[in-house]
Amino acid sequence: MTILQTRVKPNARGVALDQQTDGNWQARLKSLPIEGRANAELVAMVARHFALPQARVTIRSGASRRTL
Repeated sequence: MTILQTRVKPNARGVALDQQTDGNWQARLKSLPIEGRANAELVAMVARHFALPQARVTIRSGASRRTL
């Protein structure tokens, strides 16, 4: 199991998942943080980036904050 500390920017112009110099990750999402849309987009993005099935990716904490 690997845990990623991620800073999320919902409603961004572009979509990207980048590793920062401090080892944390930054995710820019087009979805708004309404009804879990941004969370679903984040899970799909992380799964695609690491070539994993979406079922293997979960949000362990911070589902309602920008830093997960």
